[in-house]
Amino acid sequence: MRRHTSAALAATLLTAGLTPLALSAPASAAVAKHYDDFNGDGYRDVAYGHYFKGISGADGWEGGAVNVVYGKAGGLDTSRTQVVHQDSAGVPGTGEEDDMFGESISSADLNKDGYADLVVGNPMESVGSAQYRGSVTIVWGSRSGLSGGTNVTPKSGAGSYFGRDLATGDFNGDGSPDLAAIGGSEAWLYRGGFTKSGTTGSVSKIDKTGQGWYSSGLAAGKVNGDGKTDLVVLGEQFIDNKPVPRVWFLKGASGGLTSGASKTYTSAPWTAAIGDFNKDGYGDIAVGLPENNGGKGIVSVWRGTSSGPSGSMTYNQASSGVSGSPEADDNFGYAVSAGDTNGDGYADLVVGVPHEDVNGLEDQGGVHVFRGGSGGLDGARSSWIPQTVQGAADSHESFGYALRLRDVTGDGKADLGIGAADVSVLLRGSAGGPTTTGLTELPEMGGAFSD
Repeated sequence: MRRHTSAALAATLLTAGLTPLALSAPASAAVAKHYDDFNGDGYRDVAYGHYFKGISGADGWEGGAVNVVYGKAGGLDTSRTQVVHQDSAGVPGTGEEDDMFGESISSADLNKDGYADLVVGNPMESVGSAQYRGSVTIVWGSRSGLSGGTNVTPKSGAGSYFGRDLATGDFNGDGSPDLAAIGGSEAWLYRGGFTKSGTTGSVSKIDKTGQGWYSSGLAAGKVNGDGKTDLVVLGEQFIDNKPVPRVWFLKGASGGLTSGASKTYTSAPWTAAIGDFNKDGYGDIAVGLPENNGGKGIVSVWRGTSSGPSGSMTYNQASSGVSGSPEADDNFGYAVSAGDTNGDGYADLVVGVPHEDVNGLEDQGGVHVFRGGSGGLDGARSSWIPQTVQGAADSHESFGYALRLRDVTGDGKADLGIGAADVSVLLRGSAGGPTTTGLTELPEMGGAFSD
């Protein structure tokens, strides 16, 4: 999904080093159970953008990096981390000061060897005389963790800012994970399988041909209940020679993806997440629109049905039962993520408001949790997570600029990762939703989470 993070946060973030990685048990020669288990030990790992570093220093890298915290029984092991960058052994390319390696991140077991692989976008990568052509790199999972990499070849027409956003899923239902990538303001579908020598399945452009469509972001998930992964493309369409912000639903199909409905908005869609908020068997599409209404922001939830999304609800800080009040430049909806935080079978939605001012502290930020239920999301079932869960109240923390809901602890409840300018954290899921009990600080976070 599309994010606006690195440039705004880079000035406040510092650098840190690499902790040696311990070896794990071997994986079976089958598709990894978890698409984010990079060492095949059965525990989910967490990947996110490392602190920004423009100039090479003691750590020996520049131009962006991804930090990985490996999982263990009961949660994350913050003593087992790995920093991946273009100067890592076996990773193609060379880190350069204006690169943005890790600006977009996704993962899946692309070569079906039992280890999840990390997919990293570097949309500012210059290649030869082609400035900002961009690159997408697969860093391969293994028993010892991530090791070595292979570049994904951009098709003709994808050669500008390639890797601006990424999404993975089995879009054609053949059992092999596929990859969607943004490049040249177009979305591209790379079908599996993938090999370390650089081969892929067939590649096709995802476009509303002749309709002036420009892609900027992606979100993958299951919407219509047929078992295949569906894709949501964020972008704009020129209508009567004017750019109109829209999102576009594409249904997973045996041939790849089939075009479906589009939805128009009055401001640009920045991010999206898919979750079954009313437990009817169909995924609902939550779209974050933080620039809406002078930056007050809204989230629009496009309801899933057997034929795709239809009908919608809108949520903001003026919705009944929701804490706070909408103010200009709060940017409600800057980040969204979906998952079942309390184990009741309903997906919940978390919404970041990183520029919320609290008690006179500018851009302190915070996170709203909307719990799913029989009628879907409801402000009456929402709660507020303040920045102070990770330390003393402070300005410019941008708490909630990045969010990720995944069950890292393996207890059937999604745990909540929250990005901040200073201390980023993981809150465990519980019967009451995210809790500060057992809070884990996420080391060296300075970018987006992997999808």
